[in-house]
This record gives sequence, C-alpha cells and structure tokens, in this order.
Amino acid sequence: MPLPLVDAKKILDDQYMPNVNEIADYAQQSANKLGIKKYDIYGSTVDATSVQVERGEPKQVKASNLSGVTVRVWNENNTLGVTSTTDVDAKGLELALKTAYEASFFGVKENVPDFSPEATVPIIHKPGTKYPQAPVSQLIENLLAAEKQLLSMHPAIKGVPYNNLAQRDVDRFYLNSDGAIRAESHSLVSIYLYSKTEQEGKKPRSAGAFRISHSLDTLDIKGCIQETAEKTISHLNYEKIKSGKYTVVFSPDAFLSLLDAFSNLFNAQNILDKQSLSTPDDLGKQIASPTFSVCDDALHPANVGAETFDGEGTPTRRVSVIENGILTGFLHSAGTAKRLNAQPTGNANIGAKVTVSPNFYHVFAGAPAPQQLSLETTENVVFIDDLQALHAGVNSLQGSFSLPFDGWIVNKGVKTSIESATVAGDFLQLLKSIIFVEKEEELTPAGVCPRIWVEELSITGE
Repeated sequence: MPLPLVDAKKILDDQYMPNVNEIADYAQQSANKLGIKKYDIYGSTVDATSVQVERGEPKQVKASNLSGVTVRVWNENNTLGVTSTTDVDAKGLELALKTAYEASFFGVKENVPDFSPEATVPIIHKPGTKYPQAPVSQLIENLLAAEKQLLSMHPAIKGVPYNNLAQRDVDRFYLNSDGAIRAESHSLVSIYLYSKTEQEGKKPRSAGAFRISHSLDTLDIKGCIQETAEKTISHLNYEKIKSGKYTVVFSPDAFLSLLDAFSNLFNAQNILDKQSLSTPDDLGKQIASPTFSVCDDALHPANVGAETFDGEGTPTRRVSVIENGILTGFLHSAGTAKRLNAQPTGNANIGAKVTVSPNFYHVFAGAPAPQQLSLETTENVVFIDDLQALHAGVNSLQGSFSLPFDGWIVNKGVKTSIESATVAGDFLQLLKSIIFVEKEEELTPAGVCPRIWVEELSITGE
C-alpha cells in the first residue's frame, strides 16, 4: 500500500525533511518521554515536475513536493499501532508515536508484524546520485520539439494525444528502535509519447514508446520518437485476422504486463491469504517451460530507480523466482518469511498493513530451446506489442485472461498490422507453452525482458 501523500509545497517550506539522523534523535527522545520501547519509522519525499503539450502549446505543468511518513509502535503486549504523518519535527514525531501507541491496543493479535531480522544488516552499495532538475521551460521546450518531430515523421500522424516528460527526486529512509538507520536518494527522468493517425476511410491507428534515465541530458528522446513513429506507421496498412490457434511472440512490455498481472503466483502474502495460483508446496515444482527463467532484481544495472532497502529496512537483492521452469522462490516481507520459514527478500511495503510487491523483473532464457526462432524466417506468427484492458480482462485467481492487443501478423519478417483482435488463455498453461526466449533484452518500466515465444494461443479476430 503506498504511503499517504500530502502536497507539502502548500504547507511546508523547502527544509521540510530533516536528515535521517535528526529524525532518529527526535524519535528516540519522544519515545523515551512516552515510555515507548519499540517503534520504527519509514518515510519518503518525492519532488516531481511533469509537463504535457498539445499541438505546439504547453497543455499542463505539474509540480509537487510529496511527503509521507509511517510510524509503527509496539506496546508491552506486542500488539501494533500504525499512524502516518507529514510532520517529522520533534513535536510531530512525538504526536505520531503517541497516536500509534494508543492505536496499538486495538491491533491484531495474530501474525503481528515485527522488525525485519535484516534491518540492521549493512548494505554495500553505491550511494544514489541526485542530478540537478532541469527548468520547467526546458522540459516544455524538449517535449514541444519531440511532438513537432513526431508529427513530421508521416503525413498520417495527426496528433500526439498522450505525452509526458517528467522528472523527480526521491529521498527515502527507515529507522527503528533497535538501531537500524538507512537513507538513500536518486533522480529519475522519463518521457512517454503516444501518437495517433487519421486517414480517410480508415480507422485511427496509434502506438507509443517510453524511455527513462537518471537525468534529462542522458534521456533518449530521439529513440523514443523513432520507436513511436515506426510502430504507428507500421499499423497504417491493417488487415483482419482469422480466429484460431497461433504461435504468439510477446514484446518485452506485453509479456511483463501479463506476468505482473499474475504476480500472485510468487507473492508470499497472496499465497498465505490463499489468493494465489500457488501454494507453499509448489516450491521446487516445474511450472513453466525449461527455457524460461525470471527473477526479481531490484539492483539490476538497468534499474534506473533502484532501491537498496524496502519499507521494513530489509536490503533488496536478486531473488530467483522461476529457474529453468522450476518455481524456486517467493517474494517476502519479514512477516511472510517468518510464517513460511524463509528469509525476507526486500519486497515489503509498509503502511497500515504490510504488503508485498515485485521490485524489478529480469526475464531471461533458461535451458537451451529445442530450436532457434526468428521473426525474419518464421511464417504466420502473431507479434503482440501492447496488451490492453488488463484491469478487466484478467482473472488473477483463476489464471485466465482475454485481452485486446495491438500487434502484427508476421511472415518471414514482413509485418502486417492486425485490425482488431484479442488473445486468450490460461497463464499457467502459457508458461508451459513457452518455446523460445530470445537473447536480446529490452528495458521496460517493469523490468528487463526479451521477446517471448508461446505456441498454440487462441487469437480471436473481429
């Protein structure tokens, strides 16, 4: 669960967040005063700016300084109270600790969260770097130039209805009464472009692309424009597709969006809540093709927004989830790890309730595939670029999905856009039907992944 966030610019000055050592001192003094022996605090600030443009004019500019702090207190009976605040001066922390302590007497008595056993383990990592934020005028100028160039790429491209250039600085910290103290910072800049066509007698076609980096200077805006244009233009000449079973190639973005929709498969909290496609006994079982492997790797070099600790202070790490098709691990918080006799994995989010979520996927080839496949040589293959309506077309507890998509029918490298179609199937069956995992990996918002080939998937044409 994300932290409650408040627009701090309206009520706080630029000195809002003291450094983590000052916060630790305030907390210790207040806890001593209140007779509180056990507590922890997680907090973050996000200083963000984003711009959007429309037809050569600025459309929207947003700036915010969002801050949130979650305070947890355990009482003498070891029940837990939680509160959130934006005040981390001495008075604010004292009030938060007092409120959480009072709430602790109404806390749950079973499976009470505890400190992570790894909250005080030293983290060996390169400290994050914050880069100077670009002026808003420069963001607008760059995005206007990108829109103009994209519109000039083809006469049929008439608009870029969705676009965004955003930058943000993130500061995070965690501390507890056992002496754990962690803090980190990093910067992110991203661009998203989505263009649309208009041609007489034809349906509008559209496509988009995304890029992310540490700073505006290193952001690949040119590559984003090029990819958006190429995809959009490739959809201009479209044809209907016959319904039937096809070999399907998922783009990295499409496959990771589907994997994430069924992440209850390896989420320990979902498994304990019996809201998963897995059970604890499934560890070690073959659930996918031997050619397929995936891990959760928060510290992957391609992860621009890498975080070195989770909401409970546990160091993040590479967690093997599926290796050569075998289910090898679950994603844990401290609480789920204790209940399943495992180690925390650095995937906890702290709030009114502790939740578990993936950090950054890394999908890669497992055992060698029986045959090497290529879009340049294969016939009658459906290449899915983008899956839509995941909120409505996925039944994560049954494992089924039926989703509209943007994509092409490919014959020996020649791509023909598909007018309108849906792909349907069972996710566990899909994992077993993977026949090839390409080598070349691509960076997406959810992680890094190559193209994934799956045989015998149902495609329904219009």
